[in-house]
Parts: sequence; structure tokens; C-alpha cells
Amino acid sequence: MSRHAADPVVVRAPYQKFDVIVRRSEIDGHGVFAAEMIPPRLKIGEIRGEAITCAEGRRRAASLQRIMIVEVSPRTAIDASKSTDPMRFTNHSCQANARLAIIAGRIEFYSLRGIEPGEEITVNYGETHHEGKLRCRCGAPNCVGAL
Repeated sequence: MSRHAADPVVVRAPYQKFDVIVRRSEIDGHGVFAAEMIPPRLKIGEIRGEAITCAEGRRRAASLQRIMIVEVSPRTAIDASKSTDPMRFTNHSCQANARLAIIAGRIEFYSLRGIEPGEEITVNYGETHHEGKLRCRCGAPNCVGAL
């Protein structure tokens, strides 16, 4: 059986603790979806990328609408835009089912509750470079309306 380029692929990258699928998201662009049941309060996976200064991260963010940059310390940011880690496609939701944690300079994702197979994995981005000017499209009942 042949695969089409748009078919989702189950991914278990070296830094993934659970299988996930990257595919189109109703929230924005691509998202990452659970391919198996993820129990509450467990590490799902992490993202890696290019270590840059926070100043360089802010410079890059100012010129882009869609970014994958996370500040991991007062001086260091990680640009995951070229990463192959599937968790880089984690979208924002005002009613997130996971959280992003910075642990020893690593960007890790943990489930807040059980996540069902097929459910999109989301985190609350908190402060972003958009400064409240980008419309939030998460669709949650408690959506604040902007990022």
C-alpha cells in the first residue's frame, strides 16, 4: 500500500515518551496529536533546536508571524524552527491539556490530564511576541481572544 505525502505519520522520536502524529490542525497550521493514550502528569516529549541569545530570538520573532522560539533563560533562547522534533508543532489553547516546562535549559512537555488518542496536544503559550495583537483561534469556552 503506498502512502501519500499528506498522510499523517506516527512519530516516536528519541526524545518522545509517547507516540504522536503531526497533521493539519483546526487551531492553526499543523498540530501534534496523541497517537496513544497519554496518562496525566507525565512527560510527553521535548523539543531541541539552535541555541541563540534572547536578543537574537526577539530579532527573529519581530520579522516573523509564525515562530518556534522559546526563551529558556534570561540570556538563552532555543529556535526550534528547523527541529525535527514533533512537539515543535504544539499549538496554543486557553484550555490546554499539557504544559511546557523549562528544565535545565530543556523544553519539555507534560500532560495536565489524560489525553485521548486523536486529541490535539496543546499548551498555554503565556506571553508571546504578539503582545495581544494576534487573534487566538483555540475555540475554548474560556478563550481570552488574543495572544
